[in-house]
Amino acid sequence: MPGSLRPEVLAGITRVFTAIEDFVYIGLGVLLAGSAVTLLTKSVVGFWHGLMSGRISTIEMVDRILLILLVVELLYTVQVSLREHTLVPEPFLLVGLISAIRRVLVLTAEFDAMLAQGSITPQQFAVELAVLTALILALAVSLILLRRRRVMAAAVAPA
Repeated sequence: MPGSLRPEVLAGITRVFTAIEDFVYIGLGVLLAGSAVTLLTKSVVGFWHGLMSGRISTIEMVDRILLILLVVELLYTVQVSLREHTLVPEPFLLVGLISAIRRVLVLTAEFDAMLAQGSITPQQFAVELAVLTALILALAVSLILLRRRRVMAAAVAPA
């Protein structure tokens, strides 16, 4: 029973769990940073080759850029979690927003090819686009409300 443990034992257990949590966050941060650098390097090399050959795929480049932003935002989320030992909702909302925007861009850019292959119907396209639009609006409104709440809390807090 937790109530029967002495306070110094509970404090020791808490320190061990905090150290493990920090270790995991550091590992995640290293993996995400490596992924971001690898994606950026591959994107620069791909852009250079496309530039030299005269065939730059704008859609593919924008998709890669948004993927890199997504990974960097996840890295920021890990950084905040490591520093503050709390989950802050804004980075997660931003990751969701970037993901939804990325999906809209890819979906609209590849619609003709998907339609020609028969892998999507115009109705499926419209439904997915509507759902993504609603998701983007909900995430954007959530971000605005959270930031407004933070500004209002800072204004009310004593200096």
